[in-house]
Amino acid sequence: MRKIALISEHASPLAQIGSTDSGGQNVYVAQLARHLARLGYLVDIFTRRDSGTQEQVVDWYPGIRVVNVPAGPAHYIPKEQMLPFMEQFGRFMIRFARRQKLPYDLVHANFFMSGMVARQVRDALGIPFVMTFHALGRVRRLSQKEADAFPDVRFAIEERLMHEADRIVAECPQDQRDMEQHYGAPSDRIDVVPCGFDPEEFWPVTLDARQQLGLDRSEFVVLQLGRMVPRKGVDNVIRAAAILRHQYQVPVRLLIVGGNAEQPDPVATPELGRLMALTRELGIEQCVTFTGQRQRGQLRYYYSAADVFVTTPWYEPFGITPVEAMACGTPVVGTAVGGIKTTVVDGETGYLVPPNDPECLAERLFALYQNPHMAQRMGWAGMRRAYQHFTWRSVATNIAAVYENVLEPATQFMHRPLASGEMSLRS
Repeated sequence: MRKIALISEHASPLAQIGSTDSGGQNVYVAQLARHLARLGYLVDIFTRRDSGTQEQVVDWYPGIRVVNVPAGPAHYIPKEQMLPFMEQFGRFMIRFARRQKLPYDLVHANFFMSGMVARQVRDALGIPFVMTFHALGRVRRLSQKEADAFPDVRFAIEERLMHEADRIVAECPQDQRDMEQHYGAPSDRIDVVPCGFDPEEFWPVTLDARQQLGLDRSEFVVLQLGRMVPRKGVDNVIRAAAILRHQYQVPVRLLIVGGNAEQPDPVATPELGRLMALTRELGIEQCVTFTGQRQRGQLRYYYSAADVFVTTPWYEPFGITPVEAMACGTPVVGTAVGGIKTTVVDGETGYLVPPNDPECLAERLFALYQNPHMAQRMGWAGMRRAYQHFTWRSVATNIAAVYENVLEPATQFMHRPLASGEMSLRS
């Protein structure tokens, strides 16, 4: 029986998804752990303690524990401010690992700061480590510029980790190309394994999802769902909705789901205040509904109720929400960046558009509004694609193959994960 240590310093599987620093990485770590446990692995997830009331070790699911690591203050701090506490995180994890009756076979680090901890653990205990970066500092800086609050030292840390990790997991072909181009990462040590969705969590709601959410049947419902941070490009979606309303005369209803609280609170989520002001400036405040944060179990109703799901970030290493929307049978319009170029097939499961181009986005949305039968066909095609290529079960199976290649290199031909071409991921 293999025992795996997952490190996710700022993204706990226990956190409420949708707040500023709780998004795709939290989902990735939670789902990967659960499906690895179903494959027979024992999994401990190490994440930073952000509350004084948290138990140090939480038995989460059979075969899975969450270890809340005392590193830095026992309250929330932005991930951009966690770097000074990683050495303390690593020292705790080394002590914890030495006390275990069953030693860890492998460490899987998520994000570059977790990679720093994994390297400490390997140096002290000789345990190999695998890296998933989830975002790359140099690419993030190119897209966000002065909005990127991470220190420049991140670039050197990431470059060193790419040459020291036993294996690197890229989340899409673009992620691999970015590593090779911007960091000189060795291509023969990178495995491409996408993110996914859970069929037990997301499916088309056959009953009237709009009725359950109190939505007007006559409106063209556009859904934006995710973290409320500038790089997600929610303002771009709002501007496109204004064009739809004023120029194309579409009875649009834009649903914006996300935030740090269950009620839309511009104090708790400053980005919401900026976006709300933009709707007033554009004269569409009556057409936009800010829902606030929603529980994971509610999201399939929102995906199913929408005519189209829109995601237009400037930079997105993978992007889990488009896959979730596809799994619910909803067409997706997304920016042609990162993993979205892999998940969305332009003209077949939705459309790809340039970032920060509300006019182009509005044109594509209007095309779907004018042709609902085409939109429905795209939704069905997206659902087939999601089930064929992007379930967490297949993700975990391929990640487990990466682990086995590290632990049993002599048998790697038996466990080799599928390459991107073999998964037929067309961009």
